[in-house]
Amino acid sequence: MKKQLLAAGLVTLSLLALTAKDKDPVLMNIAGKNVPLSEFEYLFHKNNTQQVKPQTIDEYVGMFVDYKLKVADAEAAGIDTTKAFIDEFTKFRNELSEPYMRDEAKLDSMVAQAYGNMTQEVFVSHIMAPISEAHTLDSLRRVIVDGKAAFEDVARQYSMDTPSAEKGGKMGYVISGRYPWAFEEAAFNTPVGEISPVVNSGYGLHLIRVEKKNANPGEVNVEHIIRLTDGKKNDEISQKALIDSLYGIIKADPSQFEELAKKFSQDGSAANGGSLGWFGRGMMVAEFDSVAFALPKGAISEPFKSAFGWHIIKKIDTRGVGSLEQNKEKIIEAINRSDRAGKPEQTFLVKQRPKYDAHLVTETLSEVEAMAAAHNNMLDSALFSKLQASQLPAYTIRGKVTTVADVMKEASPRNLNGAKEIASFVRSRALYNMNNDIRELVRTDLMDDNEAYRNLVNEYRDGILLFEISNQNVWNRASKDTEGLEKFFKENRAKYTWDAPRYKSYVFFTKNDSVLAEAVKFAETAPADMAPADFVKFMRDKFGREIRIERVIAAKGENAYIDYLAFGGTRPVDKNKTWTSYAAFNGKILEAPEEAADVRGLVVSDYQNALEKEWLQQLHKKYKVKINKKILKQVK
Repeated sequence: MKKQLLAAGLVTLSLLALTAKDKDPVLMNIAGKNVPLSEFEYLFHKNNTQQVKPQTIDEYVGMFVDYKLKVADAEAAGIDTTKAFIDEFTKFRNELSEPYMRDEAKLDSMVAQAYGNMTQEVFVSHIMAPISEAHTLDSLRRVIVDGKAAFEDVARQYSMDTPSAEKGGKMGYVISGRYPWAFEEAAFNTPVGEISPVVNSGYGLHLIRVEKKNANPGEVNVEHIIRLTDGKKNDEISQKALIDSLYGIIKADPSQFEELAKKFSQDGSAANGGSLGWFGRGMMVAEFDSVAFALPKGAISEPFKSAFGWHIIKKIDTRGVGSLEQNKEKIIEAINRSDRAGKPEQTFLVKQRPKYDAHLVTETLSEVEAMAAAHNNMLDSALFSKLQASQLPAYTIRGKVTTVADVMKEASPRNLNGAKEIASFVRSRALYNMNNDIRELVRTDLMDDNEAYRNLVNEYRDGILLFEISNQNVWNRASKDTEGLEKFFKENRAKYTWDAPRYKSYVFFTKNDSVLAEAVKFAETAPADMAPADFVKFMRDKFGREIRIERVIAAKGENAYIDYLAFGGTRPVDKNKTWTSYAAFNGKILEAPEEAADVRGLVVSDYQNALEKEWLQQLHKKYKVKINKKILKQVK
């Protein structure tokens, strides 16, 4: 139900009440709050797109006023000030504003660069070292460049990437989107035959030597048969003999390939006739990669060996890279998954600084360095406390000063050595807070200037409030108000009838007759007016898992056990032979419902409707509603 009420849109926290502008006249005032024409038009048209029969404006006005009165009641109850509301509100508001907070030119530039890489393939070798060994790797680079050692020898001796180290550093083909951006950028920007500077991929440090560059051949679609080997000589011989035998059959009748793959291939693709689907260069081991791309379309390879075993490949198809437009969505998804995801937003925020007169106070950083020097250039607990109390200005926005204490209050202590490193930490905290403040200002401006955004914000905000207040006053109340339900049922008893008698009882299920007899005898000791839930607990406290209890009300033909116990039907049998014994307790045939529980679903629904009607009557008395009929005529 909540999803039906909450709009398919997200929200902003910075402006909860919308003030109409001259170009957006006030249509209504409900409970002291103005409703602009644009908001009403937006919801009116959206509502009609969801209706089988569109409503007229006059028909919709009443429903809209009721909706706004409920929202006003939620505000009066303080629901909009609760942590749960603010957290949900803020989360969705932030998500909605994300597309508005990125520099499109920067994103387009990143997409174009990634697509340029996609059109090429680069064969590289590399030497990999831990991130802590930047100096060592830089020294090794100088040794190689000066001709004092061969790249291959250094790779074998020093590289921590064992598979490539064993091959003198050879990795194979790098294609766009498959490696961390820093690694990809270095691989594609380094000229053939040269060695990149030290590159930090986030997983380690690298020296990359580019062996060759080609146009990207695109992707291939192949099927294969693999016989795995474990490196033992006997296994190599037996698997080679089997793959040769299979190849002989396939060569004589290529149509047998898929069936033989299903029967003999030893990987997950076997179930699909050996199909591996589409893949690009560098996604498979080098031996497999070279054969798959070299084969003509429709051809079948001779058996060949990789580190995993013996293969036969059938080339199904090939396709090119495609245009920039065809790849744009995929490239953006890859960017959003990478460490570059925040770059368009960061560029956008930097460009917003002049608009909001936002400045880091760089002079403060010098003073932080001086404070660090007085603490032996260490961020000890004493210096950390001083920073959290410092009134030095960290940044200003539109003349408003935010202090070092403000930006450090949520920071966590950390081990930092060196005055510049400590000052850099304070700067990063200031920049983080300043960017957050700029984001809030942008969201406020969006509310003022972007009607589509504003309408989604208000709709979602009101949707949360509507759900919570309706839950309190109608839905939850109707389902939990046992006394109210029963009273409502008695007052409207004539409304609830059946077209056939029903049998009402508890049904006990046990694993044998002796437990069943004991259960029936024990049940008779329960108070006659015990509530159903209490009675079930009463029985389970005594018999635990030895009994299963169902409270049943059913007409003839609706329940096999009731048909047998009450209406002379055939005795049903438990197929699992677990609950073999059963009996009705306190059973009786009813011509009509005797209490609300007998028709609970109907009574709850009717009670909800009655509660809502009563609530709306109270709301119309409690809050004033004014509608400008002249403005209403302007609704398009």
